Amino acid sequence: MHSTIAVSANTQSYIEREEQFGAHNYHPLPVVLKKGEGVFMWDVDDKRYYDFLSGYSAVNQGHCHPKIVDALVQQAQQLTLTSRAFHNNLLGEYEEYITQYFGYDKVLPMNTGVEAVETAIKLSRRWGYTVKGIEDNKAKIIVCAHNFHGRTSTVVSFSTDPGAYTKFGPYMPGFIVIPYNNLEALQEALADKNVCAFLVEPIQGEAGVVVPDDGYLSTAKQYCEAANVLFIGDEIQTGLCRTGKMLACDHENVRPDILLLGKALSGGIIPVSAVLADDEIMMTIKPGEHGSTYGGNPLACAVAIASLKVLKDENLAERAEKMGQLLRNELIKLNSPYISTVRGKGLLNAIVIKHSNPEAAWELCMEMKENGLLAKPTHGDKIRFAPPLVITEEQVHECVEIIKKSLEVLQ
Repeated sequence: MHSTIAVSANTQSYIEREEQFGAHNYHPLPVVLKKGEGVFMWDVDDKRYYDFLSGYSAVNQGHCHPKIVDALVQQAQQLTLTSRAFHNNLLGEYEEYITQYFGYDKVLPMNTGVEAVETAIKLSRRWGYTVKGIEDNKAKIIVCAHNFHGRTSTVVSFSTDPGAYTKFGPYMPGFIVIPYNNLEALQEALADKNVCAFLVEPIQGEAGVVVPDDGYLSTAKQYCEAANVLFIGDEIQTGLCRTGKMLACDHENVRPDILLLGKALSGGIIPVSAVLADDEIMMTIKPGEHGSTYGGNPLACAVAIASLKVLKDENLAERAEKMGQLLRNELIKLNSPYISTVRGKGLLNAIVIKHSNPEAAWELCMEMKENGLLAKPTHGDKIRFAPPLVITEEQVHECVEIIKKSLEVLQ
């Protein structure tokens, strides 16, 4: 097996500059990218790669989608930011568009995915006190083990990943951690009258694309309704056509009480996130009680509208369903002794590597990089395969051949 793969002096110069002047909070593959288009990215040496990470599902529409870029450029020449101290001419249009698109009364616009999560935490607690009648400072939110909802100090307080929370305490109280995909544990936790919400990923992405049992989400929603508890669907990675439906919750006809969107809401152009809920929940927060300098800025509004239009105009949910099925079938057909599991929904997929070397998944990703496909391991032995949804059948077959060839490095 390769332990190291040589990189060009050109590439190395970029990496060394990052190492010298940037914080060391990431461990990227040794590739330096300068251009993207559709399913492809190019490095500083002009080598082309298939992108099988899609910016953690931020570029569902493909890199630099021309319609989204056009919306960005046109709006950037007009007005980019007013702050919410004033109205702007695009915010209402965007709010009407996205609420009708997903069927909610109101939207609260934010920027990053974790800001959407933080907003949902505040909203559900406020609802718990003012609507459900929980005693002040007693509200609890149920979350799942192996969750990934971001990296703020509140969110890492309920992480079960030591790499996310170790030595970042003291931690925010008010969270109950239960096993994922375990309805009995959920029902037991819901018996606590101080619970205001259940925060869940329809598929756990960062954990390695863990898909729950059929019926888990719909039954969980029923349990939450019976307990007068809000169901918060974190669709930041799973939403916007990635899993073969507009939302992953749509697979079980579940309508979250609070819906969280981000990533592909801008097609990978700028940070845009959204929190959607009905009036009973959303109107519990009054002026001055929550906000963001950039939240709802006109540039983001223009980009988000264009990004949402592309999803429907290009039938990307249907394409993700079809191409995802093809990808999983072809990976299974490889019958590799080094792949113990192939799993996923739509084009959110993962393989689990079976090998005596704990670095095998990393070595495989390095070899795939050499062969023109970029992916990244998560939690040691798992590799996500999540290309932009615009990928074609021919390209899927070509990528499976790259993966097949690269697996030879594990022999």
